Amino acid sequence: MRTSKRSLAMQASPIRKLVPYANAAKARGTKVYHLNIGQPDIETPKVFMEAVRAADIDVLAYADSNGWEPLRESIAAYYQRMGLPYVTEDVIITNGGSEALQWALLIACDPGEEVLVPEPFYTNYRGFAAPYLVEISPITTYPENGFALPEKAVIESRITKKTRGILLSNPGNPAGVVYTAEEVRMVADIARENDLYIIADEVYREFCYDGKEATSFGTMTDVLDRIIIIDSVSKRFSACGARIGSLTSKNKEVMAAALKLGQARLCVPTLEMIGSKALYDLDPDYFAPIRARYEERRNILVDALQKMDGVLCETPGGAFYAVAKLPVDNAEKFAIWLLTDFELDGKTVMLAPVENFYQTPGMGVNEARVAYVLNSDDLKEAMRVLKAALEAYPGRTA
Repeated sequence: MRTSKRSLAMQASPIRKLVPYANAAKARGTKVYHLNIGQPDIETPKVFMEAVRAADIDVLAYADSNGWEPLRESIAAYYQRMGLPYVTEDVIITNGGSEALQWALLIACDPGEEVLVPEPFYTNYRGFAAPYLVEISPITTYPENGFALPEKAVIESRITKKTRGILLSNPGNPAGVVYTAEEVRMVADIARENDLYIIADEVYREFCYDGKEATSFGTMTDVLDRIIIIDSVSKRFSACGARIGSLTSKNKEVMAAALKLGQARLCVPTLEMIGSKALYDLDPDYFAPIRARYEERRNILVDALQKMDGVLCETPGGAFYAVAKLPVDNAEKFAIWLLTDFELDGKTVMLAPVENFYQTPGMGVNEARVAYVLNSDDLKEAMRVLKAALEAYPGRTA
């Protein structure tokens, strides 16, 4: 028996493949500070479980394939509070933002076609595209200028006859970049002029700092038929385990195709939708203290990294990640060494190597993503440990 070429071609998670090293370190008694994964430690709002416990259900039956209507209504109301023109029929509930991204790629592209994606990008974009034989064509961005998008002509030079859309996250993962209103407008113009979709991953929308705001692609009213917005409760409400996301579009054909995909997988879990509605019904002021906590953590992390000899880290504007260029021969080797050969006072840190966040070979070899999802005291200690590790690493380059 053989397995398919498609399954063999799929990559293992470049983040999760280091977990066995972390588990072994913990088994030796080493404390591991997890800076490698975007799992917030912010408390999930209690209204989620309160709503689930209050549900009076005699038979836990299948939900509608497009999602529980009260949740769709609450998501539409959430968009309308931001001034976006979406209504209930424009929203379909998915099993996490992951399923919404898979559907968007499947709807936009036939096998062998491609989407443009600014790199570095969330590694699972590659995993979502691969099963559908969709290719990723990179738009390279650089840490030296904060991972800003290149000029319009540079992006358009990447467009071929196979290009069907542009996929990007704003605020971004892994770099924490927040695209300016001018950059969002530029992408919208490129999509309109070249007959492309925009798949807008906006799951970190609320997490912008220094007074910045993320410009939603939903504000580009002249290209709404080209825009597919991806959202999720995972990071927004620190409810990663709920696995509730959504796909939103004004394009009727896109929504009809999404519904067929929803029918093929039957439905999303009912209890998680009940809890998620309570999250979307929270007062918008809920985000202010959460945002302040993340901004404080970002400042601690970036200030510490920028003081480390040989480290380049531009201040990210959003999400809860930063990409640091390290004075090491190879960031993955360094990340493994941290878990196998180094500890300070019984402690070490776990990073996410960034090389596999790029599509272009050779990019990001000495870069690491650092997630500031720990409390401030733990983050300060993790930075102390990382500084010592960089000074002791045998593969240090500067």
